[in-house]
Amino acid sequence: MSRIGKMPVAIPAGVDFKVDGSNHVVVKGPNGTLSQEMHKDMIIKVDGSVVTVERPSEQKLHKALHGLTRTLIANMIEGVTKGFTKTLEINGVGYRAQKQGKKLTLTLGFSHPVEMNEPEGITIEVPAPNQIIVKGADKQLVGHVASKIREKRPPEPYKGKGIKYSTEVIRRKEGKAGAKKK
Repeated sequence: MSRIGKMPVAIPAGVDFKVDGSNHVVVKGPNGTLSQEMHKDMIIKVDGSVVTVERPSEQKLHKALHGLTRTLIANMIEGVTKGFTKTLEINGVGYRAQKQGKKLTLTLGFSHPVEMNEPEGITIEVPAPNQIIVKGADKQLVGHVASKIREKRPPEPYKGKGIKYSTEVIRRKEGKAGAKKK
């Protein structure tokens, strides 16, 4: 039995959880509504305020889907109650971010500013010129938007300039070693 898959998921008060016959899961909560189509073979049961996921057989595919389905459901419930955040840091002289309405403008050393629109369901905050916070209910979408922002200027290993996650550690490299002056 999957250690993660067999754990029950608690549905907190204020969260509406629905699953239909084709395993289409809809979760409504204070932070919005999320819906996702789960694999048709998985058995999703709702008992009061607890959701359990079972697998129909011991096939390799069903074993793999067991823990995945349970985790996706748990992330949906956590997303509509607490939400998810990713924090990005900008390092480099003259590198900065600013928010204008629903548009994020990044100055990253290019000849032009890089502009990105805020997708639906995501909130981008810029508390400081060198910090970006991406918030939302959908864990996958928050991670995707944060990676798209980081992709505009990934951190380089020599000076550490670029956009990185706040928890990311950049392995630094040494510069040229053999340049001696005569």
